[in-house]
Formats: sequence, structure tokens, C-alpha cells
Amino acid sequence: MRQLITRIDDELHGQLKAKAASENRSMNDLVTEALSQVVDGPAGHRTVRRRARASGLLAEVQPPENVLSLDELEAATRGLGRSASEALEADRGDW
Repeated sequence: MRQLITRIDDELHGQLKAKAASENRSMNDLVTEALSQVVDGPAGHRTVRRRARASGLLAEVQPPENVLSLDELEAATRGLGRSASEALEADRGDW
């Protein structure tokens, strides 16, 4: 593990210290996460994924091999809504 020394102004230091305290975290953890987000991207996607994987909480789902396009899905389900509507109308007629 490497150590990084940097200079920051007193105001930023105070803000980091207050934020870490309010989240019940160390400043090191807060700064490390912030730096990881800079490297990983705006949402820190890889950081979150890495932490979830390390803690055994990551559920990875493989996408299906054959995903229908919106047009194909629409064609495959065309007419199915009518059956549900007709069944509901029939049920409501009994009330």
C-alpha cells in the first residue's frame, strides 16, 4: 500500500474532516473513495462493484444471448393486451 502526501487549504481540510465525521468514516477512507471516483468515472461504478464483490454482495447477472428489439417485442406481444382487457371487463360485469 502506498502513501500519498498532498497539500490542501485549511478550508478544504475542515470540510473533509466534517464530512468524514458526519458519515462516521475516516478521512483516509473518504479521500480514497473520492480519488477512486476520479479514476473510475463520475459514479465510481468500478469502486462500488469492487467493494460489493469483495464483501460477497455482488450479484452478477449475465444478459440473455438473444435479446428482442423493441419492434420484435411489440410484434411478439401484439394482441395480448386485448385478452387481459376482455377478462377484466367480464369480471367487472359480475360485480
